[in-house]
Amino acid sequence: MPFHPPLRIAVLGAGRLGGFHAQKLAHNPSVRLVAVIDPVEAARNRLAAECGTEALADHREILDGLDAAVIAAPTRFHHELSLELIDRGIHVLVEKPLCATVRQADEMLLAARRRRVVLQVGHVERFNPAFAAAAPAIENPRYLEAVRAGSFTFRSMDIGVVLDLMIHDIDLVLSLVRSPLRKVEAIGFSVLGGHEDVAQARLEFRSGCVANLTASRVSCEAVRRMHVWCPKAHVSIDFATRKTTLVRPSETLLRGDLDIEALAAEPPDRREYVLGEHLRREDVQPGPVDALALEHDDFLESIRSSRCPRVSGEQGRDAVAVAEAIVAKIHARTRDDALHGLPAAHVPVAGATGPWPVTAPSPAAS
Repeated sequence: MPFHPPLRIAVLGAGRLGGFHAQKLAHNPSVRLVAVIDPVEAARNRLAAECGTEALADHREILDGLDAAVIAAPTRFHHELSLELIDRGIHVLVEKPLCATVRQADEMLLAARRRRVVLQVGHVERFNPAFAAAAPAIENPRYLEAVRAGSFTFRSMDIGVVLDLMIHDIDLVLSLVRSPLRKVEAIGFSVLGGHEDVAQARLEFRSGCVANLTASRVSCEAVRRMHVWCPKAHVSIDFATRKTTLVRPSETLLRGDLDIEALAAEPPDRREYVLGEHLRREDVQPGPVDALALEHDDFLESIRSSRCPRVSGEQGRDAVAVAEAIVAKIHARTRDDALHGLPAAHVPVAGATGPWPVTAPSPAAS
């Protein structure tokens, strides 16, 4: 095996996600965590002390000493920070969403291509073992249904629930369906003010597949589930418990040769047994996997081998494009329904102006 010196890497943002990244990278022998960077002194000092690295207020103090960086600042800073780093030839892993708008995403992609650096997006659910177990069974999906909900965390308040939570399922659906999007319908509303906190979207693809996505960040119950119906399988994924359930029809059922009316005349126990034989269920509970560590490994290997990461900047851009279309539909419907007293959902911030300011809201909100 060839020897690779540790890559010099920094984490921009000392909030919850930045903390996860920094703690993992601090224990990764393939890298040297050079610094934790955050404009809020208390946040950066706390995390840097935990990780045994330097705390900095401004990323520009260290640009010459970096090979790569993780951007875990609020979404409104992703575009500007990424462009600064990419322009210096620094590989970038950007937490989801890639950025706030498609225009910003296109600029980031163009810059990464010009400088020939890796631009990866932190859609960590792609590395969830439950999704990994489900993916091989998902062929030609016809209908998908996803629900992602949780309580309000006071993080990611610069974006709405579509870019905050639904973006996970948008990315997963796009990775599974692999067909051009034909139509988008959506509804959503603000509960706490500002951006939309609840959203439901229906995506129709050229292949005929339909996906219904629901997201809420003001829910009393935490849910992260997806159901996928294919011609030869039904797949249920619980991202929280990391459990996958596969139901596969028998060849008899696929041919349409099962006599359901005759089966209905059988005793209940017999009906359940026969139906179970033709709808075979398999529960898969993969062993413990550190999805974030796998995401880091993919990023580092992409840098060293000059290959495309599992979740590329282009894929992150596609997810943002769908999210942007969903939010546009929500706003259009909100305007139409204004007479019914529904609260308005504000347009997501298009991006910050000027440098990442010391007086900015802390990336700890991210």
